[in-house]
Amino acid sequence: RGPKKHLKRLAAPKHWMLDKLSGVFAPRPSSGPHKLRESLPIILFIRNRLKYALSYDEAKKIVMQRLIKVDGKVRTDLTYPAGFMDVISIEKTSENFRLVYDVKGRFAVHRITPDEASYKLCKVTKQCTGPKGVPYIVTHDGRTIRYPDPLIKVNDTVQVNTQTGKVMDFIKFESGNLCMITGGHNIGRVGSIVNVEKHPGSFHIVHVKDSLGHSFATRLGNVFTIGKGNKPWISLPKGRGIRVSIMEEREKRLAA
Repeated sequence: RGPKKHLKRLAAPKHWMLDKLSGVFAPRPSSGPHKLRESLPIILFIRNRLKYALSYDEAKKIVMQRLIKVDGKVRTDLTYPAGFMDVISIEKTSENFRLVYDVKGRFAVHRITPDEASYKLCKVTKQCTGPKGVPYIVTHDGRTIRYPDPLIKVNDTVQVNTQTGKVMDFIKFESGNLCMITGGHNIGRVGSIVNVEKHPGSFHIVHVKDSLGHSFATRLGNVFTIGKGNKPWISLPKGRGIRVSIMEEREKRLAA
């Protein structure tokens, strides 16, 4: 019967923040560099986040004028899955956005400068040797980079120039470095890696401590290093990846 073509609105990921009643279906992300439940279709970004369009049709018209670029490439597919660390640029309004998680696990509308839009960080998911002994690495967004620096290993983060696709620099996965959590209960939190518990045959656990001194633990697969020491290589969204308790949040709201 082949792959599924539809996505019911209630089955859509919670962080898209679609309401229950205004329709039966949700835009099902095309297959692409990010997983279905960890991505945000372009249409939701244009229509539901930026409010540049009111309807599917208007969003389609915007995209079909080739105005939207993801990672420097024009994308005309409304349901193209943009995901973590992708740069969405709209030259007509000279705006650039990077998709990063806020502390509640949603993609924040995070505006960035044009020079920051020229690169993205990618987590190395596997490293192997291709035909004729060519070493290569594969990143979390499906890029294959040949002849990488031999010091780059799995779980490290590489800084990729989106124009050329070349590696500009890399961050080792080691304690003391700044990381963002990309899955699980602590999604969107930023902190420095304290240590890694190795559990052969099970999940490695990483202990992370944020700048206020709260510590938490998560699986290795959810950790994405974003900076050497405590200096991030990307700008962080509002709240800077620090989770506040609901009481603190309420006090902030009341103070504002």
